[in-house]
Amino acid sequence: MHDPNCIFCKIIKGEIPCAKVYETPEILAFLDIAPVNLGHVLVIPKEHLPDIWALPPSLAPQMLQAIQAVGTAMKAALGATGLNLGMNNGASAGQIVLHAHWHLIPRFANDGLTLWPQKQYDDTDAMERMATAIARALT
Repeated sequence: MHDPNCIFCKIIKGEIPCAKVYETPEILAFLDIAPVNLGHVLVIPKEHLPDIWALPPSLAPQMLQAIQAVGTAMKAALGATGLNLGMNNGASAGQIVLHAHWHLIPRFANDGLTLWPQKQYDDTDAMERMATAIARALT
């Protein structure tokens, strides 16, 4: 299924060009047009699935294989010494295109990119209460 208003679906259908790096019947990977670092790749399912919760578990092996293959190739081709793998889910998490996608960002020593600031729990009791609340929600 495709969403006619989704830019990634348009890329999949060939209506919008992309700099493709990897493709299978289920997966497409291409360069991000606004890279964090040059060589930044997006890995997407070809089916229009808005976020991680819409992805069928049966697609997980293909996604992991694609991410590993592309990440390995990025490191070799770019001389990257590391790789950030990220996925934004929902507008409040920074998801701009509502089609599930993973960001593979090549990293280099002293590239100037820093991750988000970290917070701290008030105490170990607050941390345990948070863990308990999340664990309870799993059942």
